[in-house]
Amino acid sequence: MSVKIRFLGGAKTVTGSSHLITAGSTEILLDAGLFQGHRDAFYAINTTFHYNPRTIKAMVLSHAHIDHCGNIPNLIKQGLRCKIYTTSATKDLADLMLIDSGKIQEEDVRYVNKINRRMNLPLRKALYTAKEASRATKIFRSISYNQKFCIAKDVYATILDAGHILGSGVVVLDIRDGERILRLGYAVDLGRKNLPLLNDPVIPKDLDYLIMESTYGGRLHRPIDEAQSRLREAISRAVKRGGKVIIPSFTLERTQEVIYFLNELLKEKLIPSVPIYVDSPLATNITDLFNFHRDFLNEKTRQAFGKGDNPFELLNLRFIREQKESKALNTDKRPMIIIAGSGMCESGRVLHHLQNNIEDSRNMILVVGYMAQDTLGRRIVEKTPFVKIFGVEYELNAEVVVINAFSGHADQTELLDFVSGCLPLKRIFLVHGELEQSQILSDLLIQKGLEVHIPDKDEEVLLN
Repeated sequence: MSVKIRFLGGAKTVTGSSHLITAGSTEILLDAGLFQGHRDAFYAINTTFHYNPRTIKAMVLSHAHIDHCGNIPNLIKQGLRCKIYTTSATKDLADLMLIDSGKIQEEDVRYVNKINRRMNLPLRKALYTAKEASRATKIFRSISYNQKFCIAKDVYATILDAGHILGSGVVVLDIRDGERILRLGYAVDLGRKNLPLLNDPVIPKDLDYLIMESTYGGRLHRPIDEAQSRLREAISRAVKRGGKVIIPSFTLERTQEVIYFLNELLKEKLIPSVPIYVDSPLATNITDLFNFHRDFLNEKTRQAFGKGDNPFELLNLRFIREQKESKALNTDKRPMIIIAGSGMCESGRVLHHLQNNIEDSRNMILVVGYMAQDTLGRRIVEKTPFVKIFGVEYELNAEVVVINAFSGHADQTELLDFVSGCLPLKRIFLVHGELEQSQILSDLLIQKGLEVHIPDKDEEVLLN
């Protein structure tokens, strides 16, 4: 029986992760993420499938970030009917994330089309709606960590804790071919050691092949403790000059980490006590799931919950649900902290806050997560003098601060350590990384005597 991998997305880029495993006549899908980028590319790439979703026998979802699960509603529209296996936390989170993704797309299209009508430009349409997204998790099936289960004929899957976000998993496929077992690992995305809230990643043993992320394959992170001190310095500086701190943040995990650190800083009176707003209807629901799925959190956090010390409850913290409340923040001139999605500044309420605050030099844009190429977030990180928001050009006068220590992705050293624990390996496939980062990591692994390949999008590879 031949076993093949087709790299559908997340190849030489960090968005749109999706990979097709073919074992004989059985097709298994690993993740189905949204490609994130310019609107034209976003729609074209996410609506084009080079396989038949109707023939997929099973899918395993690693975690609930939109660049890994966000295209599932599209697949269902195109005929996907198989079971989707994942952890219970990922199932619940994905339900929230997908519905929110549908709402954001509808809102953005509505806003952009107002402008397009005035400019006599073609109208756009949402990739999928919230109603279409709400049907997705009906075909999800929850499984526990370390539970080996049959997902298709001669194909077994195990999900290990990836330590990346709540419920995230390293997927291991054991594919039986007669007397032979081919063992394939999928570590996209992979977390770091000693992150707040989460357990350390679990390393699978005795793999034949490994598909692994390379987001930070050429970089080393600063210690996570440094995130707290950098956060203190930046907020204090902005508040002192009377500015607002705008934090574009992924609503899942990164927002909760930022709240956790703000809580620690406020308890120690290390930052001014200014209003803190989480401007995302999704964030409150996600935080509720952190309470519900405490078993997925690390021991320190579970103990804090047990003592009644909820790390997500701050006296000056307010969750914003209604658009009217969100818009009111733009006319409020007080110093404040606004945490808003989406993380790469490509959609969501953060665009409106940037639109209203980016030209004021008193304000600060505090970047706490990865910004992919060709996104507004990357242009802000690179301090491009003028940026377009909703098609209108704005001058970037606000101070831009980037805190890479917040990253939830393994860095170069952690990726190398992870590979060492997976040996023996016949071959490693590096995905979920820009080419420069993937190439640096590939060179280091080759120096260690390992066979490494950086696949192209839609490339198919036969496993021996």
